[in-house]
Amino acid sequence: MVRIMFVCHGNICRSPMAEFILKDMVKKKGIEENFLIASSATSTEEIWGGRGNPVYPPAKAELKKHGISCEGKTAVQLKKEDYEKYDYFLCMDSMNYRNILRIFGSDKDEKVRKLMTFTSRGGEVADPWYSGDFSTAYRDIYDGCVGILKELGW
Repeated sequence: MVRIMFVCHGNICRSPMAEFILKDMVKKKGIEENFLIASSATSTEEIWGGRGNPVYPPAKAELKKHGISCEGKTAVQLKKEDYEKYDYFLCMDSMNYRNILRIFGSDKDEKVRKLMTFTSRGGEVADPWYSGDFSTAYRDIYDGCVGILKELGW
C-alpha cells in the first residue's frame, strides 16, 4: 500500500484537487486498492471550530469539468503524527514545503517533496487562489500525478 498525502496552505484548492485527481487516475487503472490518498493544510485558516471548509467552488468546478467529484471533502490540518502514517507528502510550493518541515520538525526519511518534481517542468503548482486560473493548476497537478505514478511503476 502506497500512502500519499497532498499538502497545500488551506486544503481547499490545490491539495484536494490533487487528492481527487490521483484517486480518479488509480480508480481508472483498477489499482485503487494499492493506495491511500488524502490531503491536508499547513494552516488552520480554512478550519473553524474544528470544522473545515469545503473545497473552494472554482476548484470543485474545475474537477467537475474533468468528470471528477470531490463531494464531502472538507479542509483538515496536517499533524506531526501524520509523518508515520504516510509514505509521501507532496506539496504544491516552497512555502508549503517549509511549513510541512515546521510541523514535522524534520524529514528524516525524505518523504516531503514538491509535486512538480515528478514532472519534466519542475517548479511549483500554479496557485489559482491568486491567479483565478484553475485550469493551469489542474494541468500542473495532473502532470505531477502522472509523474508520481510513473515513479512508482504504475
